[in-house]
Amino acid sequence: MSGTSRAGRQVPGSERAPSPVEVSRRPLSAAAVRAAVLAGSALYTSVEVVARTGSTNADLLAAARAGAVAGSVLVAEQQSAGRGRLERSWHSEPGAGLTFSVLLRPAGVPPGSRGWLPLLTGVAVAAALAGQAAADIGLKWPNDVLADRPGGQRKLAGILAEQAGDAIVIGVGLNVSATQPELPSDLATSLLLAGGSNLDRQAILAAVLGSLERWYLRWVGGAQPGDAASSGLRAAYLTACWTVGRDVRVELPGGRVLTGRACDVDAAGRLLVSTPDGVRAVSAGDVVHVR
Repeated sequence: MSGTSRAGRQVPGSERAPSPVEVSRRPLSAAAVRAAVLAGSALYTSVEVVARTGSTNADLLAAARAGAVAGSVLVAEQQSAGRGRLERSWHSEPGAGLTFSVLLRPAGVPPGSRGWLPLLTGVAVAAALAGQAAADIGLKWPNDVLADRPGGQRKLAGILAEQAGDAIVIGVGLNVSATQPELPSDLATSLLLAGGSNLDRQAILAAVLGSLERWYLRWVGGAQPGDAASSGLRAAYLTACWTVGRDVRVELPGGRVLTGRACDVDAAGRLLVSTPDGVRAVSAGDVVHVR
């Protein structure tokens, strides 16, 4: 039967339910996001949703220098100058993903322990997405969230931590309903392509920010603020990390290359790589998992 009467009117009850992708592509409701994120939060102080900006990280870094309080969250439907690690660009298709940044001021955490923040964020993102994709989800040191799809592991989300004085801004770019042509390369994927059961960006954003809050407060609120071992963060990271235990090639700053077996992560969040010349600690580098 047709869904309309002879007069062309819609028959009650015959409206087509929106597809998960259509739900995902709806613009975020700033009011609904604030209600979901701020209610009962011990970390977040404000949430702003904008249609377009250059970079949420750059905006919050500027706000941090101007004295913005910790717990500020900025979400953009589209970024025109999004950045990843090593000054790479981050592609942002409107409505197809989530791009947001959080301003933190971990005053009680020793500077040597702050390298754990991007790793903590990865743990939080992976935990929030657990069970929402048909593919396994894991982490690549230091700041990639991967989905294990047929043909290999693909990048689902990227994390960028930047510092301004005592403030650290954590940026996250997560591919939600992006199709392969909308992604920057075949090495990237999305929750849609990974068989995601939930593509509602509003719900996913609230879940990720909630998970980040729980891990952050646990990390800074213990007897030893910033201690990854006593907070349980180190154990959680090693469980989720797909880099440790793998043969890797690390492209270091300055064009140098380090090869070996990733064997651990130290107290500062550095990757430990076992090489013929001994164990090397890597604080920054582009890691390639060697098959």
